Amino acid sequence: MGGVYDAGVSSQRGAEPTPNIPRAWPFKKVFYGWAIVSTGFVASFGIVPMFGPVLGVFMTSIEDELGWSRTTIAFAFTLGSMTSSVATFVFGRVLDRYGSRAIVVIAGAIILLSMVGISFMQAPWQFWILFGLGRGSALGGIQIGVSIAIANWFIKRRPRALAFHHSGLRAGQALVPLLILVIIASFGWREAWRFLALFTALTVVVPAFIYLRRRPEDLGMYPDGEKPPDDDAEPVSRFRRDVRDFSWTLAEARRTRAFWMIVLFVSVDRFALGAINLHMVANFEDKGLSFAQAVSILSLFAATSAIVGPAWGFMLEKLHVRYSAMLISGLLLVAVGLLIVADTYPLAIGFGLMFGFAVGGSSLVQNLLWADYFGRAHLGEIRGFTAPFRLISPVGPTLTGFIFDRTGDYTIAFAIFGAIFFVMVIAMAFAEPPRRPARAAAEAEAIAPVDEATEPPG
Repeated sequence: MGGVYDAGVSSQRGAEPTPNIPRAWPFKKVFYGWAIVSTGFVASFGIVPMFGPVLGVFMTSIEDELGWSRTTIAFAFTLGSMTSSVATFVFGRVLDRYGSRAIVVIAGAIILLSMVGISFMQAPWQFWILFGLGRGSALGGIQIGVSIAIANWFIKRRPRALAFHHSGLRAGQALVPLLILVIIASFGWREAWRFLALFTALTVVVPAFIYLRRRPEDLGMYPDGEKPPDDDAEPVSRFRRDVRDFSWTLAEARRTRAFWMIVLFVSVDRFALGAINLHMVANFEDKGLSFAQAVSILSLFAATSAIVGPAWGFMLEKLHVRYSAMLISGLLLVAVGLLIVADTYPLAIGFGLMFGFAVGGSSLVQNLLWADYFGRAHLGEIRGFTAPFRLISPVGPTLTGFIFDRTGDYTIAFAIFGAIFFVMVIAMAFAEPPRRPARAAAEAEAIAPVDEATEPPG
């Protein structure tokens, strides 16, 4: 995976590994950044119950036992997404300065306790608070934390590293619902939440505590395990990805048109995708598919997304993220058209394949946009600043539930999402990468290793 360096002296491939690598990492000659990716991959399995596809599996069971409307259930999802925006805003600079380890461990513990509480809930307010805390921790703590860590450890290979990380989330969304289906059928939905709490402890809390580290510079390494290329040369082509190590401050980024186009893109993206993920299973049940068939479409979409994710990652190492974002938005527009008309199992399968193919690159593009446009030194601060603008996103699932409860149908909501995907294409068409600012002394300070005396425990 490339060489490492110690005390500013470059070493060659095959040299002795740096002594700063944590002892628990067994592959001493493999670049340690892949330990960060592996931790993110495993953690993704533990947080999937906080995402729409898995909560959607529980929706009709909760609806039948407790008599809650879909708007009531979906509001917990919305509240969790809003909580995640607040968490990202608060912890953005902390992630830049101290890294993700402590935040991810604490967030994992909160999710664990939330799941246990959900298994005993009786009133809507209990579900709103517990699921809201769990989802907020999953998105604003674990997802953001791990994604920023990976962006710090990789530049050239950042797309494939993020792709493998996000494939873990999609693989979890493909496999965990099938496991939940068996547990619900055998023991009930409350017992399924208790099982998931234990699952989170093993896949999130323990690996994050052992392996997560802030930046390669802290262990005496370069990103990718290689000395970065010259960052002063001009890009070869506007269509090709620029892989040099440069960073913008938040103030510099805010003065560009691309920054605000990306804000628009990521805000409306989650508005639509979160709602589709949450209501997908219930939508197909309403159209006459059995519970098992509806869950199988969910698993098909997630499995497809997991399989194509690495392919998107390799492609994005060559193609500029802007054009990939436009392509994915167009594919999502086609997929939602299929979702509106899919009233048979074969048509539902067609939707699952198309939607999975597009979503396989969607989450990757979401994270790659910020890192590739504005660098890694101030990535947490930049993403934290943009978090309040994404407060519109959580409204999508609840609005969809409200439309269904009033009309008995999802068609109007899904048509709105089609319009949103078209807006995303337009936003990226105007998001031309701005010219880079001159490097500043503050950037070197932001990348420098943290003094052990000031680093928080854990």
